[in-house]
Amino acid sequence: MSRRKSVDREESLDYDVCENVLWTEEHQKIEQRTTVRKDFARWIISMQIGIGTALVACGINIVIDQMSFLKYSFLKREVDQNVLNGDLSIPYLYWVLTNVVPVMVGATLVAYVEPVAAGSGIPQVKCYLNGVKIPRIVRIKTLAVKAVGVVTSVVGGLAGGKEGPMIHSGAVIAAGLSQGKSTTFRRDLRIFEYFRDDHEKRDFVVGGAAAGVAAAFGAPIGGILFSLEEAASFWNQSLIWRTFFASIISSFTLNIVLSAYHGLSSFRYRGLFNLGEFEPLPFEYYELPIFILMGVFGGMSGAFWNCVNNRINIFRARYIKSRWARVLEAAFVAAIGATGACAMAYSINDCRPLGNDPTLTPVQLFCEDNEYNAAAALWFQTPEATVKALFHDPPGSHKILTLAVFVLIYYPLSCVTYGLSVSLGIFIPTLLVGAAWGRLTASFVVLAFPGSSIFVHPGKYALIGAAAQLGGVVRMTLSLSVILLETTGNIGFVLPIILTLMAAKWCGDYFNEGVYDNQIKASKVPMLPWHVDPSLRQNIAEDIMNQPVVCVRRKEKVNYIIDILKNTTHNGFPVVEDAEDGVRENGKLIGLILRSQLVVILMRSMYIETSRFWRDLVTIQSFRKEYPRYPTIEDLKISEDKTLRNYTVDMRLFMNPSPYSVNLKTSVPRIFQLFRALGLRHLVVVTRENRIRGIITRKDFLPEL
Repeated sequence: MSRRKSVDREESLDYDVCENVLWTEEHQKIEQRTTVRKDFARWIISMQIGIGTALVACGINIVIDQMSFLKYSFLKREVDQNVLNGDLSIPYLYWVLTNVVPVMVGATLVAYVEPVAAGSGIPQVKCYLNGVKIPRIVRIKTLAVKAVGVVTSVVGGLAGGKEGPMIHSGAVIAAGLSQGKSTTFRRDLRIFEYFRDDHEKRDFVVGGAAAGVAAAFGAPIGGILFSLEEAASFWNQSLIWRTFFASIISSFTLNIVLSAYHGLSSFRYRGLFNLGEFEPLPFEYYELPIFILMGVFGGMSGAFWNCVNNRINIFRARYIKSRWARVLEAAFVAAIGATGACAMAYSINDCRPLGNDPTLTPVQLFCEDNEYNAAAALWFQTPEATVKALFHDPPGSHKILTLAVFVLIYYPLSCVTYGLSVSLGIFIPTLLVGAAWGRLTASFVVLAFPGSSIFVHPGKYALIGAAAQLGGVVRMTLSLSVILLETTGNIGFVLPIILTLMAAKWCGDYFNEGVYDNQIKASKVPMLPWHVDPSLRQNIAEDIMNQPVVCVRRKEKVNYIIDILKNTTHNGFPVVEDAEDGVRENGKLIGLILRSQLVVILMRSMYIETSRFWRDLVTIQSFRKEYPRYPTIEDLKISEDKTLRNYTVDMRLFMNPSPYSVNLKTSVPRIFQLFRALGLRHLVVVTRENRIRGIITRKDFLPEL
């Protein structure tokens, strides 16, 4: 098999530490107090990550609260004024306008400034922590566009929430703070230089993702479990403790700031998604089959949602390619959302007495005095507030028709919205749909069995429905159980939640994968799954390896190095000696050197012939200074002088002298476990005599690529 051209958009990260001569020299000089100082710095950075993530979350939340209140107060005033005149077209036009304008602002930023900021960012963070280098995923510009985009999307009335993007925001904050430099602003603070490699950076990004979950839901333990279940592929004990610390700091900081903002004397805002205080939720054991059936329904509806959403996104990728078209599509969906909301509010006369209204801006419409329209109340607030209302509204707060129509509108609307060129998450709209049909289920149970009204509380069934729908879409069980448990504070209700989530996941997995995995697969990112592909289980190394391999000698001519860097896209080159017949590809493996290292060597003119000028000065810091955006061979101005091109580079100082290698007959499942457990980027295939025969990368485990 000839070596394939790589998928150029994404490359692998170097999680395996290169223990070359320069690295060894640095570690031999390290004193015990330096190690202690480095460990202490990790904890300081973890605290900064928690605080930074919480402050960004608070800023987003406060701006959304203020702008949403202004928007819905204005719309309420227009509805109240025009309903007397019998002309409701003016409030409708204002509603469309107040939806379309902010959405167009956010969509323009995403489409023209930073496309990677679209969506929740969770699939991209999963890929990054799995070992795939997604371009621009953790840049400060991405964070800025994400924050503004989330505000405009939620204020613009799109079926999305701000909770999912907080995970991506936490990852960006972690990546930035841990490096002590900003390539965007071209500023280097010259601190934390020893953390400038993919291995260390990955560990901090894990903490950032968990801090994002903690800030979003007030669930520090759920944050750790989310990173473990959905994101991180590699763990150790010290990383767990630092991640937990960052999550607690994030939740605590957010609680202080938001509680102060709302003028509360006690700390009640553990996360952005504040479900309020739940009363104890007792349940009868004969309700468990109902909860399991709700989980099965949630799994099926979630699988259908994923299927339709995946097809819509494939259509988008194929036909909606231009930036202006993506902006117009987002504006069109925002207008459709306003149209559906107005149609439901205007046509359903679900009147309830004032005083029990679940919104700050109750709308009277065609109701009598001292009444409000419950159908309109579902739309005249942010999606988070509507979810909270469905959990806590007393029995009889909504007609069956109101809930049924709301589900029929919001379900397809959320499906079309996820995948637009805007920044928003899927958690809240999925919870909202599930909470609505959960309350609907409670109403049907009471209608079928009138005596059950004593223990069938609609808020309880709304929570089960929300868990079932979210579990059916994202397919998380352990972390989602703990997140809902920490958010509601009802530990006695953990059994129904776990049973519901397990039923939803198993049922959904029968039909397709979760929404994040679908998105990753559609984008053709080489992310390693938990298990090797079934079609490769009987194969061995020589069946999937790439050959011939581009190799370099231990002492190699500059001319040859420039040639392979310009004419290949490979990122790792085995170093050989004792080549048979002078052919490098038949040499014995003695090391591995990366493309980034070779470019830095050429850039700094580290040649044998000039070693007296640089050998005593070069350290591992010479390479860390260029991280993470190493120069390319095209960036170098290399002289055409033949004498210079005949200079020689000694790889001994820079290469990894102990790269991982396997025999030709090693089974693919065993090789796959090496990649998963060690986070490998390259694995060399050798004979019994240690002669190179091929090389394996993560893309070789993914037949569809």
